[in-house]
Formats: sequence, structure tokens, C-alpha cells
Amino acid sequence: QLVESGGGSVRPGGSLSLSCAASGDVLSRYHIAWFRQAPGKEREGVAIISIGGGITYYEDSVKGRFTISRDDGKNTAYLQMNSLKPEDTGVYYCAGDTFYRGGNDLFGRAEYLDVWGQGTLATVLS
Repeated sequence: QLVESGGGSVRPGGSLSLSCAASGDVLSRYHIAWFRQAPGKEREGVAIISIGGGITYYEDSVKGRFTISRDDGKNTAYLQMNSLKPEDTGVYYCAGDTFYRGGNDLFGRAEYLDVWGQGTLATVLS
């Protein structure tokens, strides 16, 4: 099981740091993806980090603003979100899978990923 935390409300231009902790599991087993779902919209992939952290992938709208990372010693992955915009508002979920083909692979297989968190809400006030 994955547990997200760190959501909250910020003004445009602000920052939030989200965490994704493995509970009763070992994070190092998984490639990790962050997804988000805005009100009334479909879920979309945001960022991916491979096992070991050597490969990262970002959705175009967050490149240069968001950074995905992991600390397997702490059994936790992170999503640092800077220069936030109102359109970044949504529930953010982390998910993990033991298989990753590269690129945005995990985004396309979202419903089949091994583990998911319950989500944390990030609101960028407009």
C-alpha cells in the first residue's frame, strides 16, 4: 500500500512537496508514477521515476516545474511542485509497478498498476 501526504492550499507561484510512503511494503520494488485528477476531468499522468531513480519522465505541462525523486532508504517517493498554477489543482495519487517499458508507459497502464495510494488534494487558489 502507498500513502500520500503533503497536499494543501497555496497561491499561484507557490510550492508544495508531496510524499508517497510504502506501508507494509518495500518501495524499492516499484517504479513509481504520480497522477492527478482535477475536478470534472480525467486522471492524467504527471511524472515517473524508475527503480533506482536513473530514469525520470514528465508530462509536458509540468516539465521544469515539478521534480520526482525517491529515497528508498526512507521507503518514500516525492513530488516537488514549484511555480504552481491554478490548473495544477487536483487530487494527486502515487502508484507503483514492478514493470516499466520506459517513457510514459505507466501512464497508459494506469488501471493495471500493482499498487495505488488514496490520494492527497493540492489546491492552487486562483
